[in-house]
Amino acid sequence: MSKKLYKNTMAKKLGEDLQIKNVMAIPELVKIVINCGMGEALKDKKTIEKMGEQLGVITGQKVMVTKAKKAISTFKTREGDAIGLKVTLRGKRMYDFLTRLTMIALPRVRDFRGVSKTAFDGNGNYTLGIKEQTMFPELEYGAVDRVRGFEATFVTTGQTDGEAKALLEALGLPFEK
Repeated sequence: MSKKLYKNTMAKKLGEDLQIKNVMAIPELVKIVINCGMGEALKDKKTIEKMGEQLGVITGQKVMVTKAKKAISTFKTREGDAIGLKVTLRGKRMYDFLTRLTMIALPRVRDFRGVSKTAFDGNGNYTLGIKEQTMFPELEYGAVDRVRGFEATFVTTGQTDGEAKALLEALGLPFEK
């Protein structure tokens, strides 16, 4: 899957299906943001490094460490503590990740029936929760110290959830029946 393939073939069909006459109004995928909250990093600092390496292998891009904006005593966090990881994919890497997710990783999940239809935010964005990072074959199973999950948010230019759903179906994301 590439942007050229989407623009040349899929966008025209999607525009016809959604009855959009203006080519510029046809929804498209802008970016995929991968976010991993790591509350356990407060106790063990090496978990951020390990999961950062694993997300780097999965996405093919350097991972950004997110820090706490303010101190919260009930969570035992201080301002500036490393509490998560984030990667923003655009362009070729975004389409490569989407292809690996839809064609390789999701079919490897046991009893997979499709992704949820209800995870849209009302503005045309979709968030997919991934329970374990081991579903990606490029990650060596021996390097995984603990199974962790993350979420992938698909940001689209679609104005409604219906437009975004049609776009993601056209890109190959398998929704549940």
